[in-house]
Amino acid sequence: MKPTIPRSLEDAILASLNRRGRGCVVFGENFFSLASPEAVRQALSRLAHKGTLRRIATGLYHFPEINERLGGELPPSMETAARAIARRTGSRIVATGAQAANLLGLSTQVPAKPIYLTDGTSRRVAVGDYAVTFRHAGPRRMAIRHDISVLLFEALRYIGRANVDDQVVARLRDSLPPEAKAELRRDLSRASIWMRPIVRRVTE
Repeated sequence: MKPTIPRSLEDAILASLNRRGRGCVVFGENFFSLASPEAVRQALSRLAHKGTLRRIATGLYHFPEINERLGGELPPSMETAARAIARRTGSRIVATGAQAANLLGLSTQVPAKPIYLTDGTSRRVAVGDYAVTFRHAGPRRMAIRHDISVLLFEALRYIGRANVDDQVVARLRDSLPPEAKAELRRDLSRASIWMRPIVRRVTE
């Protein structure tokens, strides 16, 4: 019987990345179960040198998607990068402002400097050519149980009461799945008074 030839650490990291899917953003410690921290750092450095990975911040790597039509790499999603950073610190985050509206399909604007509310520490992290800002929010805004509820309330706050028309309501009603609407109904009492009739219409 032929002895099993162990895969190299680079191969093991690549296998893990492929399971996560292209476009993922990871820290070195995501692979510390595979080898020592120093060995992992060296393997990631080699993969970055080959162009397989892109180092986008200290210890933070992007496994790029390829645009098949144009033949180039797509930049990392700020949302994906922000969530990777939050997982590392054990923090909860939620997009706010134009980013929240964009994620819900209510705006085509993609902010160059996205801001996320967090129950962790306020800070600014450079990611490639961009910067992600984490702004500590008080318990009232972060105590809302479901992320979709916080996201929708932040998007409505950004759009403004006067600009929430039938088209906005219809878009949300059509795009949100039943489970998201159920979560919004459960969090309705935590919405601002002026938002509650809007949320009721969205979840009908």
